[in-house]
Amino acid sequence: MESISVTTTSTGPNPPDGAAVKDEMMNDSSKRIPTRQQIAYGFGDFGNGFMFDLGQSYLTKFWIDGVGIGSGVVAGIFAFTKIFDAFMDPIAGSVIDNRKKIGKQGKFRPVMMISAIILAIMTVITFTMPDGLSMTQKIIYAYAAYMIWGLVYSFTNDPYGSLASVMSRNSQDRSFMATCRQVGSVGAQFIAGVAFIPLTVMIGGSDQRLGYFWASVVFAVIGALMFLVCFLGTKENVKVNRKTHEKEGFKDYIRVIFHNGPLGALILMTLFTISAMNTNNQMMVFYAEYDLGNIGLQPIINAIMMGCSIVGVFMIPTLTKHFGQKRTAMWSFFIGAIANILNFLIPDNVVTFIALVTIGYTALAIPNGITWAMVSNAIDYGEWHSGIRKEAITYAAFNFSRKIAQSLAALVSAGVLAVTGYVANAKQSPEALRGIKAAMTLYPGVCLILAAIIIGLLYKLNDENFAKIADDLDHGRWEKGKIGER
Repeated sequence: MESISVTTTSTGPNPPDGAAVKDEMMNDSSKRIPTRQQIAYGFGDFGNGFMFDLGQSYLTKFWIDGVGIGSGVVAGIFAFTKIFDAFMDPIAGSVIDNRKKIGKQGKFRPVMMISAIILAIMTVITFTMPDGLSMTQKIIYAYAAYMIWGLVYSFTNDPYGSLASVMSRNSQDRSFMATCRQVGSVGAQFIAGVAFIPLTVMIGGSDQRLGYFWASVVFAVIGALMFLVCFLGTKENVKVNRKTHEKEGFKDYIRVIFHNGPLGALILMTLFTISAMNTNNQMMVFYAEYDLGNIGLQPIINAIMMGCSIVGVFMIPTLTKHFGQKRTAMWSFFIGAIANILNFLIPDNVVTFIALVTIGYTALAIPNGITWAMVSNAIDYGEWHSGIRKEAITYAAFNFSRKIAQSLAALVSAGVLAVTGYVANAKQSPEALRGIKAAMTLYPGVCLILAAIIIGLLYKLNDENFAKIADDLDHGRWEKGKIGER
């Protein structure tokens, strides 16, 4: 990972014939955008969570207990489809970055909104299993539905994630937008974790397939409406020079990954943070039902855990102001790791489990929120370092790591169930109970230690360096001269 050295110059090196290069102010990153736009941005991840979190938290249980697909097969479905999704991200990023006809609504917002509506439809389809199918047909249906869902998700999330980088370049704005986004994300997790299972029971009773279908309809509609709030309330404010790039392909995607040091560090870190969070969310319903002996505890535990996480996320602007993004993330990871490992070592107890899982989840939610600001900074670093701005394909490279992490979480969650002898809707063996607990606690603990080491050693884009980069970009400069004069 290359070190970052920034030297700001008002004219760029070697102006032609000794003439001074005009240093126009394209943007002013010292100015703030309206707070209402920053809050509206957070509604996007709120809506995203209503659809995304259902799949991460409940599709495993729906397919295993509701549909009857074996846990090993479910592990394979998640692993394959997430890897497929990961390789769809560069395609989505390239398509979005190659858009030429950009109207008054901007480059990213229209794609995000149209895709969000389709994503809502696909969310319901993934929680649907037609009657009369053989087991082989059920498996094929699950594969196809979730693969299409993942492709649509890429066309929703890539423009949404890229949008923040063109709303504002101000560090305080980005920190607050990251906070709003993470509040939206954890808020959706809170509602999904508390309300979804009771809603399925209220609607379907003992008919799990009926309950899951109608509950997913409710969540998908709300998700699409939240994206509408984001679409209507945001604006692409940053002026960007888009005249000097050719049509992008896979080679540009690879170049973005290996030529952007800060992005590379975030990609490696995310492999561990997202797999830790998703494994926690997927295993919670199993842990409550079998290890604690009462599935009714699941919404209560999630309410406490995610409610405290929301409070923690509101602390991001204060923490990053006093300690910086990097130090706040590192210490949060270490605290979360200790809490999770203690939870594994201590015998099953509702009170201690809730206390420690809450500390661990909150400590993970804080750096996950900071990551969104770091990604926007990495997008700007990529433009400053190369002279060409590639928002969507850069975000797609980051999103690749999230998809691989989700695949890893699915392999851990469903794989542990298969290896330890889990039997659907039955009393579990001691081995299965220990496996559920290890996936729920020990795996996230180890992941967070590795994430702290990665961000500490490899992420070099500190606050001071980024301030200089932002100033260069405000004046239309990149590392080697004026943007557009390559």
